[in-house]
Amino acid sequence: VSKYYVMGEDVVFALRGVNLQLAGGELIAIVGSSGSGKSTLMNILGCLDRPSHGRYVLGGLDVSEMSAEERALVRNRLIGFIFQGFHLLPRTSALDNVELPLIYRGLKKAERRRLALEALARVGLAERVDHLPSELSGGQQQRVAIARALVTTPPLLLADEPTGNLDSVTTWEVLSLLQDVVQEQERTVLLVTHEPDVAQCADRIVTVGDGRILSNLRNQSPSNARQLLPAAQERRGADAH
Repeated sequence: VSKYYVMGEDVVFALRGVNLQLAGGELIAIVGSSGSGKSTLMNILGCLDRPSHGRYVLGGLDVSEMSAEERALVRNRLIGFIFQGFHLLPRTSALDNVELPLIYRGLKKAERRRLALEALARVGLAERVDHLPSELSGGQQQRVAIARALVTTPPLLLADEPTGNLDSVTTWEVLSLLQDVVQEQERTVLLVTHEPDVAQCADRIVTVGDGRILSNLRNQSPSNARQLLPAAQERRGADAH
């Protein structure tokens, strides 16, 4: 796919002939400097934008020419989003935040509540379901955001700098969750990151630059985030003393 913008007499390319295939049960890291095109790529993969040229097929559906309303339906059914800034409703409990995507699906309240409680328990927040975001740590807020992304059981999960605002301990906790999602549920997780050690947790590392894919490499020995946790916790304890 290609994506360009016409600005007066100039044509500015954000993506130039990008070709990428995502598989189920795979954690993929997208890396690149600011202005490399990775955000544009993420927007197209998330059905937030359309390519100027080329095709994007998601789950057998060609979404390239879909209307905004049709893409919104695809997002709700097939894609979960996790953002660096969490994007939680501030005056709404963790449980209600996680229920939100299910409201758009038209599920009844009892079913929404059951699924949201299950999702929060899955990310270790069963005891925090009634807390507001302001009553949760940054790591707990990110866990709520992950639960909200998982509650609709989407085959594709897009995580845009999900560890950018987190300390090292919480970073490995979040990445442990994402690795579990890939390994246990056979979902595809696409992770945009500036952090090399975070990218090393991925099964595949895609480097973007100047609107092109510069490399698309299989990671022969991905880091196990859960194994990195003890050392980070030990450093935190030493710093506290």
